[in-house]
Amino acid sequence: MNHQCDVVVIGGGVSGLTTAWWLRKAGYSVIVLESESAVGGTMKSVSVDGWLFEAGPNTALETTPLFRTLFSDLQIQEEVEYGKSLSDKRFILRDGMLHPLPMSPLAFFRSGLWSAKGKLRLLKEPFVGRAGKEETVAEFVVRRLGQEFLDYAVNPFVAGVYAGSPEELSVRAAFPKLYALEERYGGLIKGQFKGARERRKRKETAKDRSRLFSFRTGMQALPLAIAARLGDTVRTNVAVRSINVASGQPITVCADDSGTLLVLKARSVVTTIPSYKLAPIVSPMDRHLAVALESVYYPPVAEVFLGYERSQVRHPLDGFGYLIPAKERRSILGTLFSSALFSGRAPKGHVAVTTFIGGSRQPEMAQFDQARLMATVTSELRALLGVNGEPVFSRVISWERAIPQYKIGHLSMVEQIVDFERRHPGLFISGNFRGGIAVSDCVISSDRVATQVSEYLKRCEYKSGSGS
Repeated sequence: MNHQCDVVVIGGGVSGLTTAWWLRKAGYSVIVLESESAVGGTMKSVSVDGWLFEAGPNTALETTPLFRTLFSDLQIQEEVEYGKSLSDKRFILRDGMLHPLPMSPLAFFRSGLWSAKGKLRLLKEPFVGRAGKEETVAEFVVRRLGQEFLDYAVNPFVAGVYAGSPEELSVRAAFPKLYALEERYGGLIKGQFKGARERRKRKETAKDRSRLFSFRTGMQALPLAIAARLGDTVRTNVAVRSINVASGQPITVCADDSGTLLVLKARSVVTTIPSYKLAPIVSPMDRHLAVALESVYYPPVAEVFLGYERSQVRHPLDGFGYLIPAKERRSILGTLFSSALFSGRAPKGHVAVTTFIGGSRQPEMAQFDQARLMATVTSELRALLGVNGEPVFSRVISWERAIPQYKIGHLSMVEQIVDFERRHPGLFISGNFRGGIAVSDCVISSDRVATQVSEYLKRCEYKSGSGS
């Protein structure tokens, strides 16, 4: 069986690069193909005149020990920067005022975020039964915790994580750990206590207790460090056009390498590209799966990074940032206090904030031109943070397709993927449309798929060696 490498990984984002790294560590030869000119996917960091901003994920949570392993492997421990202590403080807007999100039972009952009726409603949660159908996040939360908790806790949280709507997302697909608390323990409160023991066994940390981190030069430091260690096995400006899987033969990958046809043969192939880019590649093999992949919704999101002199902002910026519930009817999803989280995000005497617009809630607003986006954000910041005057620095980043939405029926597509992989041995489909969208989810998924690939290759070697 002739092949040029053991594994071809398609996609040079954090999912693809970490998958390639785990496989390289396991002793396999790997080639990574990335269609853009630089690695990182959406994880891009930009430094200009003392300002450091992200054109993708701004932070990550250290929910898995795999991060420490990566940092050690890549020898970038000194580049890691953990969020300042005040980053645990987060705000939610209600009635035009920013309220700190309570972090303890006592703070919860003292908080002005919910009415007395809304707080008392939580006491019913341990006595609520299981659902008899697949629910949206909104249906799940209202059933277990009440409407007010949906409006002023979960709705803004979903907007902050997915840029999505809880009325559309599947709780089982989008928040499987939340769903599992009911499924396994019968309730959220009971599951929170009992589930803590299982997390300790898995050496995982709950997201509400995980450390926030980035890097001194921004989040792109991670994919750049992996690519540097992988060396010239990472090929950029290479767009995959087709994959051919034939029984008993190496998998053939055909790609456009800056106008030249590139043909690679491998024992296994892992795809980590977005579902809409994968759809035309798998279409000749499975048209139904291609249609399902193409149907995954990625709403548009605009990110506006603004820098001010410290004296221009009345708010102390003493936290992570704030999120805005849909009921507040504002024009933005929320704002990160970027310079309050990590050092080096703004020049001395200045502050930086990052605001998000659009998503599933208001997709049309993400399509505004830069002037209108700037006007919208500066108006909101004047009202919510007491900002005076014009920013001294600004950048606008727009994503036509930002974050995959795990809607009702998403798990049916995942089942189609599992069946497709079974029928096309050696081909594995990964990426943030499957297994979670957070950076930590991508790292955990990459470790899992790398293990699956390794086990597959070992089985092939065993069969070959035994003459089967």
